[in-house]
Amino acid sequence: MRSFLKSLLLAAAFLMINPVFSQTFTRKDSLQGGMRFERACYDVQRYDINIRINPSEKFLSGYNEITLKTVETTSKIQLDLFDNMKIDSIIWNAKRLTYKREFNAVFVEFPEAILKDSTQRIQFYYSGKPVIAPHAPWSGGFIFSKDSVGNHWIGLAVQGTGASLWYPCKDSQTDEPDLGATIKVAVPNGLMDVSNGKLIGSEDLKDGYTRWDWEVKNPINNYDLTINIGDYVHFGENYKGLDLNYYVLRENEEKARKQFEVVKPMMDCFQSKFGPYPFPEDGYKLVDTPYLGMEHQSAVAYGNKYKMGYLGRDLSGTGVGMNFDYIIIHESGHEWFGNSITSTDVADMWIHEGFTMYTEVVFAECIYGYDKAMQYLNGIRQSIGNTDPVVGQFGVNHEGSNDMYPKGAWLVHTIRSIVNDDAKWWPMLLEYTNTFRHKIITTEDVEQFFSKKTGYNLRPVFDQYLRYTNYPTLELRKYKKKVQYRWKTDVDDFEMPFDLKIVANQKTMRLNATNNWQSFKFEVKTTRNVEIQVQNFLFRVERLN
Repeated sequence: MRSFLKSLLLAAAFLMINPVFSQTFTRKDSLQGGMRFERACYDVQRYDINIRINPSEKFLSGYNEITLKTVETTSKIQLDLFDNMKIDSIIWNAKRLTYKREFNAVFVEFPEAILKDSTQRIQFYYSGKPVIAPHAPWSGGFIFSKDSVGNHWIGLAVQGTGASLWYPCKDSQTDEPDLGATIKVAVPNGLMDVSNGKLIGSEDLKDGYTRWDWEVKNPINNYDLTINIGDYVHFGENYKGLDLNYYVLRENEEKARKQFEVVKPMMDCFQSKFGPYPFPEDGYKLVDTPYLGMEHQSAVAYGNKYKMGYLGRDLSGTGVGMNFDYIIIHESGHEWFGNSITSTDVADMWIHEGFTMYTEVVFAECIYGYDKAMQYLNGIRQSIGNTDPVVGQFGVNHEGSNDMYPKGAWLVHTIRSIVNDDAKWWPMLLEYTNTFRHKIITTEDVEQFFSKKTGYNLRPVFDQYLRYTNYPTLELRKYKKKVQYRWKTDVDDFEMPFDLKIVANQKTMRLNATNNWQSFKFEVKTTRNVEIQVQNFLFRVERLN
């Protein structure tokens, strides 16, 4: 997660200088974002990372053992590691493999053809000073800082920048290690590393370092694998069968014990609406970090400074957002949307961020009621910029606009409003999370699922909201003795209902509009006699006369 508000401000500043947004892509972009044969020919089964971090030198060394299964016969594969990191050796069956580097891509060559459906293990040894984040989590990398008493405090956030910034991997959302991962991190004595999954042990290495060993049982996004190093204290509990663990700086324990109590009602809410927590074998963690936050699977990064809202501000501008800790709710929502259900390409990141921003609305509805939730949702409407499409360009590591957050959430609510029956909507959303649990999907998968379940052809709706910047416009006009209405859109065959109130008698009703003119089947002398209800849909109204 990168805060949509901060990203929106940065984008706005850029657009003031560059009123016409344009983007060109390079070979480097396609090597990181594309799927050529050298990537598609194998499936990652497991990562076993074993590294040592020297905080004073900001230096990392170690290896990743990559277990893979070939899906095509090949003698060459692409792995990824940032080019500022040194490759010490790549070992396969006790043989040193040759390789060629091109930007951050590492093309590894085998001395013989590896047959289809063959399982192989590669030990990839590396070292170096990894990229330090210019502005985490928006610009990724390591965060080397210290706590208030001078202890090293280190975080990591690499979403968008690339997981290969700190470990060799297939750096693509198309492939997660099916059999999970281990993350073993040696740090100076007195410090602790907290990574994903469950702690399986620690060992004093007798050289001034202690190694902390963590294991993830579930598939996991590359950018979700993480490390957190500090003078941590631990507390937690088993809540209704789910392990809740909290790792916070010693100085923050008292505040954390109070602030993190929201996790229990949040879990009750989310599990009732989205289904069981997706990674029970790995448990749930909140970890104190020196940056704002990130949805690292089973090790959610928390840096909201123990304030309500977003660093003490309400993103909705309504006051509702000050009732809860934004980072806890939003980043935990990603466990279902982004971590369990993952987009194939970062161009479809709205699948992560739009649904997750809607989890904030769902939490508000669970705790404070429907009216407050709708107040919050309508408040975040103001953050929609409509400068660029929500969906980015595919195959070049390009995300769409930051409207993926609020506009994506509004698309989800628009589907709910089309259904217009919560007795059907909540089971539908639950079926969505269950159907695509632990799966990697596309916008087309989402669209086809909800089209089938709602009975609407939602393809034009998805296209209009995600691939164009204009809202649908409901046009009204007086024609002879009647008022007519239609949708004006960039796409063809757009169909969506809308709600209205007749001013004269305050009667409300729902009509279904298309791109073709239709007439009200009741007497209305002027378009001003009709009040269009817009609080549950995202569209404009234009009265032509």
